[in-house]
Amino acid sequence: MISETISAKGHRNITAEHKTTFQITKDKEISKRADCVIGVSADKALADFKEVTKAALRNRESKIRLLLYVGDTCEVVTGLGSAELKYSDSRDMVIRRSAFISGRTLMIRANKAAVDLDRQMIEKLKRSEDITIIVEVHF
Repeated sequence: MISETISAKGHRNITAEHKTTFQITKDKEISKRADCVIGVSADKALADFKEVTKAALRNRESKIRLLLYVGDTCEVVTGLGSAELKYSDSRDMVIRRSAFISGRTLMIRANKAAVDLDRQMIEKLKRSEDITIIVEVHF
């Protein structure tokens, strides 16, 4: 297993209502229209991942598990990598239910989008609590 850890914060404008994606960004501010964003002020974006992690995420056999920790709440999201993933974005990472790929895509075919995430966790994020995101790549 290979992993990356990202630290971010919640924000008062988080709604987490998007039905197909969720996003973590380095941006410090978001509007309520950013209904997919669950974390701001991230200390990493996809371009910052180690090369060994990017290579593992691009392996067709890899399964990706995302662990989201906010206080005593933990949410687990699973999905897939793809050889086509670029991991080039310097601001954001997007988790997608679909197979759509862009430079911002962390994983595809995720089992959860923003709307599916634990509402107690989302309430904590609305109070600007810290979020730790662990990306695990399993072979």
